[in-house]
Amino acid sequence: MKQETIDKVLKFREERNWKQFHNPKDLVLSLNLEASELLEVFQWSGADLECWDKIDKIKEELADVLNYCILIADAYKLDMDQIVLDKMKGNERKYPVEKAKNSSRKYTEFV
Repeated sequence: MKQETIDKVLKFREERNWKQFHNPKDLVLSLNLEASELLEVFQWSGADLECWDKIDKIKEELADVLNYCILIADAYKLDMDQIVLDKMKGNERKYPVEKAKNSSRKYTEFV
């Protein structure tokens, strides 16, 4: 994510003096609530696995999820790019291409 975008989210919070309310516990609870709102977009969609007709709502709820991720990362002074890259390194070890390609199995199921 661009630093400019991150800075805009943080500036929005600072201008409203909301950081005082943004402890990690409440941020994570809010993230979970927003993720549930994103999930709700797909509720009762039946065979429609993509819900393109609801893309505006998907974008809105996904933005809320991402905003809370930014705020959580800021609370812990984490570099979002770095933590994603670190996670990808671990995933590459757990899911080597020769075992994971074309498979939806969890890494613990690889023989």
